[in-house]
Amino acid sequence: MILIKNCEVYSPGYLGIKDVLVGERSILGLADNISIPVGWEVEVIDGKGLKMIPGLIDAHVHIAGAGGEGGPGTRTPEIQLSHMLEAGVTTVIGCLGTDGMTRSLEAVLMKAKALRQEGVSAWIYTGSYQVPTPTILGDVGKDIAMIEEVIGAGEIAISDHRSSFPTLPELVRLAQHARVGGMLGGKAGIVNIHMGDAKDPFRPLYDAVEASELRLTQFLPTHCNRNHHIFEDAKEYGKKGYVDITSSSYPYYPDEEVKPSAAIAGLVRAGVPLEHITMTSDACGSLPDFDEKGNLRRLEMGTPRSLFDEMVDTVQKEGLPLEDALKVVTSNVADILKLNRKGRIQKGRDADLVLIDGDFRIIHMLANGSPMVRDGKMLKKGSYER
Repeated sequence: MILIKNCEVYSPGYLGIKDVLVGERSILGLADNISIPVGWEVEVIDGKGLKMIPGLIDAHVHIAGAGGEGGPGTRTPEIQLSHMLEAGVTTVIGCLGTDGMTRSLEAVLMKAKALRQEGVSAWIYTGSYQVPTPTILGDVGKDIAMIEEVIGAGEIAISDHRSSFPTLPELVRLAQHARVGGMLGGKAGIVNIHMGDAKDPFRPLYDAVEASELRLTQFLPTHCNRNHHIFEDAKEYGKKGYVDITSSSYPYYPDEEVKPSAAIAGLVRAGVPLEHITMTSDACGSLPDFDEKGNLRRLEMGTPRSLFDEMVDTVQKEGLPLEDALKVVTSNVADILKLNRKGRIQKGRDADLVLIDGDFRIIHMLANGSPMVRDGKMLKKGSYER
């Protein structure tokens, strides 16, 4: 067991200075003072002067690689464990993306299993940009209901020149199958939506809800800060549905995108409920730049570290309280995706814990109760990392 003493705990809500006891993979105790009975073997970590936050949940990551818009040589690599740890990320949700043609969901699933074996938590979405979308068992609902690691469908592309432009019946049917699969499997069954640059980008989602018994909360549209017109539309959409901000692309395209931390603050000021806002990195995804003729000009790649950095900027540059900035990358994500043991520092939940100093440097980190970072040094790396 591990006892972390005298740290400021953000659950993400501020709880004050607490002791936290960890055993196996769970939080066993959370109190002002925890004393260890005689004879117990417990490692003690002094958390004085440190803040404890939940491990970040990065719910849109191309864990098995992505890209390829510029040809075979532009395919991105798989995520490495160290990339997660340096970002304070203890949970990822993997997805395919543009390439549902030469990449497979089986590879994404096996990468999720590999990350679990390395000590962190991982789930995946079934599907890709294309509709009809690839699946493992022949139907998105079956994948979600029957495969442990599959919690929803995505990333399904709309309002984008790379989309297959699903018809209204196709989009409704896909979302309904995902919802029922989620009900049968005790999963979120949500549909992660890739938002493109087209005008009136949320229209397909509004139409799907108007034509069915679905709700906007059946969808989780991402890249809602990719340009200024979609961000303005997101201010209204987010009052009824969820909006996801992408953290990794802004540094490459600052003239086109809304800075993620500023986007979070802007959504809150516009009246979007904080609980409707999430932020993900799009790590290992390709970040293409196309000219007005559709020709690829350059290609970048996202990293998980952007998620942590933009969370910090939400506090330091935008002035939001730390507990609010944390919700966007912890408890909000856990609630929307029904990851019931994640996202909060609470007795009985998984011990995904990150201790940071006053400069937001990661000093200690546990994933599922296992030490991953100690005194600022990474203790574990992926199987083939040096």
